[in-house]
Amino acid sequence: MAETWNADICVIGAGAAGLVVAAGASQMGADVVLIEKGLMGGDCLNYGCVPSKALLAAGRMAALAARAPAFGVTLGEPNIDFARVQQHVSEVVAGIAPTDSVERFTGLGVRVIEDDAVFTGPAAVRAGETTIRARRFVIATGSWPAVPPVKGLDKVPYLTNETIFTNPGRPGHLLILGGGPIGMEMAQAHRDLGSAVTVVEMAAPLGREDPELVDILLTRLRARGIQIIAGAEAVEVAARGEGVVLTVEEAAQRRELAGSHLLVASGRAAVVESLDLEAAGVAYTEAGVQVDQRLRTTNHKIFAIGDVTGAQQFTHVASYHAGIALRNILFRMPAKVNEQAIPRVTYTDPELAHVGMTEAEARAAAGRIGVLRFPFAENDRAQTERDTDGLVKVVVGRRGRILGASILGAHAGDLIHPWALAITAKLKLSAMAGAIVPYPTRTEVSKRAAGSYYQPALTSARTKRIVRFLARFG
Repeated sequence: MAETWNADICVIGAGAAGLVVAAGASQMGADVVLIEKGLMGGDCLNYGCVPSKALLAAGRMAALAARAPAFGVTLGEPNIDFARVQQHVSEVVAGIAPTDSVERFTGLGVRVIEDDAVFTGPAAVRAGETTIRARRFVIATGSWPAVPPVKGLDKVPYLTNETIFTNPGRPGHLLILGGGPIGMEMAQAHRDLGSAVTVVEMAAPLGREDPELVDILLTRLRARGIQIIAGAEAVEVAARGEGVVLTVEEAAQRRELAGSHLLVASGRAAVVESLDLEAAGVAYTEAGVQVDQRLRTTNHKIFAIGDVTGAQQFTHVASYHAGIALRNILFRMPAKVNEQAIPRVTYTDPELAHVGMTEAEARAAAGRIGVLRFPFAENDRAQTERDTDGLVKVVVGRRGRILGASILGAHAGDLIHPWALAITAKLKLSAMAGAIVPYPTRTEVSKRAAGSYYQPALTSARTKRIVRFLARFG
């Protein structure tokens, strides 16, 4: 039976962005309707951050066996039960799922509709037999895997991040189309779990990141047995037996790569097709829904947040967008997005983390800059763990202003946070250099990098003259 609901806010999409808005608005007294046609928790919980990190964790357990002899411990060859690995991934997702469930949000006072959402006008949405009219709408439909126009791809079975975590058997040889964060993380996980892995990237692998640190990472991954082919275009895919053959063109030469499975990890596309945004007066492009700095669409009663905007597609960005939208909708605060201090992490081994400007971006924007480096090889904690690959690299502007930082090394995703805080708070290097950090920890690397900025002045001839002069007075 058709019915009409009225609400303060209607949220479309129950991924990270939509759930934060729905929970926050409801707990602060707003009447909220949440519409989700798929799984609660969206991509992050079901197909992205959570299962990928669970799979990586399993791979690292297996990789420990190879490192153990250096510590005087022999573990032997790991026996990998891939079905049990997949069960571990499922158990991790299931353990988090109640936090994102329909039951929890209903308990918070949110009215949840499990159906497709279609705009019927600038201030109304239809979901199944229900029409929702709301003062404000929030589009948080996220993104899904983009499929490249490769000949034959539509005729062979292939995996994406939405299907790889339920793949029943361990791939004998996993071909990965795309050398971005998803592709490199899945390469790492499957290689550690015993699969042969080949990554094909048309441009440069991890092309957004600092090339100096990427080169170190790729050397490490290749040493682990991952074949990485850069600057190669995928031109055709065909089935062969129970596997696939990927034809690539590299330096005007074609060659065939045979594998048991193919993972397409060549980018993400905003989920907008079924919404009928034209009826709502909302403009969008192939990149996503168009928004201003307040995350308002071309219809100012409708906001768009998270992946669907084509912004940096991370869960923490989605949550950040949700906070901006809530301040604008509930409190009429003209809050705006500031992307200068959004960190990102690729969870390979070692991890690669970044915040702010890269060296190339800083040189283009600021011209004269300084670059500070400090290697993990000179960090005592890294030495005790026999894991010394990588470094911290900091880009500095005038008078010690921190422009950006990149870290390659174990736990880089955790270590990047102080740099993100420093950029957000507009702190100078003196704050990082003067911080007291526990010993022995990897956080000392950041402190030492910051301190190196002041080293030339502290050891200069002028400083030495001052010390000798003051010594005369006892």
